[in-house]
Amino acid sequence: MEPLYQYAWLIPVLPLLGATLVGFGLISYSEATTNLRRGSAIFIVSLLGTAMVMSFALFWSQFNGHETYTQMFEWAAAGDFRLSMGYTIDHLTALMLVIVTTVAFLVMVYTDGYMAHDPGYVRFYAYLSLFSSSMLGLVVSPNLVQVYIFWELVGVSSYLLIGFWYDRKAAAEACQKAFVTNRVGDFGLLLGMLGIYWATGSFEFEVMGVRLEELVETGALGVGLATLFGVLVFLGPVAKSAQFPLHVWLPDAMEGPTPISALIHAATMVAAGVFLIARMYPVFEHLPVVMNIIAWTGAFTAFLGATIAITQNDIKKGLAYSTISQLGYMVMAMGVGAYSAGLFHLMTHAYFKAMLFLCSGSVIHGMEEVVGHNPALAQDMRLMGGLRKYMPITSSCFLIGTLAICGIPPFAGFWSKDEILGSAFTANPALWLIGWATAGMTAFYMFRMYFCTFEGEFQGNNQEIKQQLLAENAAPVLSSGPEVESGHDDHDHDHHHSHSPHESPISMTLPLMVLAVPSTIIGLFGTPFANYFEQFIYAPGESLTEVLEKLAEFDQTEFLIMAGNSVGIALIGITFASLMFLSRKIDSDAIAAKIKPLYNFSLNKWYLDDINDYLFVKGSRRLARQVLEVDYKVVDGAVNLTGFITLLSGEGLKYLENGRAQFYALIVFVAVLGLVIFSGI
Repeated sequence: MEPLYQYAWLIPVLPLLGATLVGFGLISYSEATTNLRRGSAIFIVSLLGTAMVMSFALFWSQFNGHETYTQMFEWAAAGDFRLSMGYTIDHLTALMLVIVTTVAFLVMVYTDGYMAHDPGYVRFYAYLSLFSSSMLGLVVSPNLVQVYIFWELVGVSSYLLIGFWYDRKAAAEACQKAFVTNRVGDFGLLLGMLGIYWATGSFEFEVMGVRLEELVETGALGVGLATLFGVLVFLGPVAKSAQFPLHVWLPDAMEGPTPISALIHAATMVAAGVFLIARMYPVFEHLPVVMNIIAWTGAFTAFLGATIAITQNDIKKGLAYSTISQLGYMVMAMGVGAYSAGLFHLMTHAYFKAMLFLCSGSVIHGMEEVVGHNPALAQDMRLMGGLRKYMPITSSCFLIGTLAICGIPPFAGFWSKDEILGSAFTANPALWLIGWATAGMTAFYMFRMYFCTFEGEFQGNNQEIKQQLLAENAAPVLSSGPEVESGHDDHDHDHHHSHSPHESPISMTLPLMVLAVPSTIIGLFGTPFANYFEQFIYAPGESLTEVLEKLAEFDQTEFLIMAGNSVGIALIGITFASLMFLSRKIDSDAIAAKIKPLYNFSLNKWYLDDINDYLFVKGSRRLARQVLEVDYKVVDGAVNLTGFITLLSGEGLKYLENGRAQFYALIVFVAVLGLVIFSGI
């Protein structure tokens, strides 16, 4: 096994090689590379597939007890300063490598069908490969500096992918919003990194934790300052993992093609924030205030995302807010010290949420045959309904994902979410209550999505609803070909081929069926009866003996009470969803009318986008105009005044500087005479 560890650096390098070669081909031999579109895709997918096989081999080796392997080399040195780079393979790295490579591989296979007729097909694969490489590099990073480098590469890759259809104004604005929002968090992360290095003299995770604890205990470093450093570092995950208040970029990221929505929202970019919290756990666990901030931020974000998802009509936006909510669960788990529970939910969520997003892409692909390539129509659930009989594979997979995210046993989400809720109850019952209520809302909005999309009568040919939706989205929709709208074919956005949708091709449905397997059974890896996951992933500072002792204290009665509560609230949510959107025994429109302020509050996303627009976008513009006025009137005025004085003095002096000695003598005489008279007075 040792040679496998020595060549583990190839895992991030292989997809980088694919992105580099295909990217070079697009720049230098554009036409030839574009014509070899299927060959380029096979090349990139094959390289990632190789990385995936290596990742599984490393995971199996770590699962069987291989010790942590670290390979380092000196990257920079100046005096006493030394900075090393390299890679590390431990339990957490092995788990993340498997999650990222499997989801990325299936997304790439799916992309072949989804983007089949897009002119940017090859470019999209190059971006996907760069994104995968960046995330894999982040996962194997042994220190905080290297994490930060790949952290920024993940941000750049997401910018390229969210704005892939850059001719669309909405896509261009969405990628800029994601980039700017993440820069806010990344600036905090950078300041926190530098502060911790100033205090501890190290960027190594374990060393930072040990030294920071010693400094705080001895009083060499104030608790307040250490807490500040921890909060600043946490700002990075707040942005990357879309926690309040820096969550606003994630729903807008839906402007990118659906495959990248699945990759961003499942196992790569948003997972990076939770991964960094896990890596920084040796630092955070000694700072109780920081842990509380993390826990409450996660709990509030989980609640916020769920309350907004309830009213969303765009299928992708609904899943986006669902992702924000589930990320809140993971962050809350980290904050209450449930290290393995948070990572367990990260793993299960990666598979069922990737499947749900790919299912939504399959639905959109089928709807576009009926309503055309206008996202306002193809992605709105009010034009769907009854798709189960047209798209049986997609509907079955979506149902599995819905049951998993709702926490219905024995699906994967039940085991991971229940473990988080149990840990939250032990730490603080108020956190548990928020998580419990959020679980009920999750079940409601997810089954609302399922019923509105796959059950009832198909509404795709209802002209009245179409006109209503077009009126709601009155902004003009560009129609300059596939790169502007969906990119599926060369028709304008009003063109359609049939009166009913169809099932997606096998290249799209096969990844759905593969992802349905872990979405169903992978949770059994971490049941409280035999928690192999916690035996494999346990918090830094713990020993396997301590973990086994804790697992041996399993209280079946307590588990049944907690699990019964979480399943019970989920069943209540499902019941309400079925009464409103399946049997129509409860009029959802009438309820919305009775609580219109609350309904509008949710529909308008708590008005957070409007607040940000007023405070930061328009506020920045107002500030810029005021600065421009100061620059124009004060700075430019001073410069212009200096020039004007110089001009006047020069014009005056040119008449005095005539080169005649008698004139100069007269000036001297007059000056002396004046001085004498002035002195006499």
